[in-house]
Amino acid sequence: MISQDKLAPPPGSKSKRKRVGRGDGSGHGTYSGRGLKGQKARTGVDLPPYFEGGQLPLVKRLPHKRGFTNIFKVEYTPVNIESLKAFKSGATVSPEDLHRVGLIKSLTKPVKVLGDGEIDHALTVRAAKFSKAAKEKIEAAGGKAETI
Repeated sequence: MISQDKLAPPPGSKSKRKRVGRGDGSGHGTYSGRGLKGQKARTGVDLPPYFEGGQLPLVKRLPHKRGFTNIFKVEYTPVNIESLKAFKSGATVSPEDLHRVGLIKSLTKPVKVLGDGEIDHALTVRAAKFSKAAKEKIEAAGGKAETI
């Protein structure tokens, strides 16, 4: 065990305090590391880091960004009932089928079926959401609207 009188900080962890204004030979004399004149050479200077010497600050030069982006918003890919005529009567229509036929571009967003147009044959449609009118028209034609 090391005795307390032998304890010392590791070499290089402590450095001497910089003593400024103690003559030109010290390396920190005359201007004491503050350069020549100006606002920052004076005592009592407390400028915020974004201060630009009185020039219009960057924060004010940029246009205002208003509002916010709702990170919980779910964006749906809309599909109208009219476009479901591409499927045969009695078929089960899923988002994968809609993608294969080319009615939706990708499967990343959930699908919402909207009630624009008419359908005259029974289909089992599987989607994330249905509008009220779309559900009524699918069921009126003898089909089923299943929510995934």
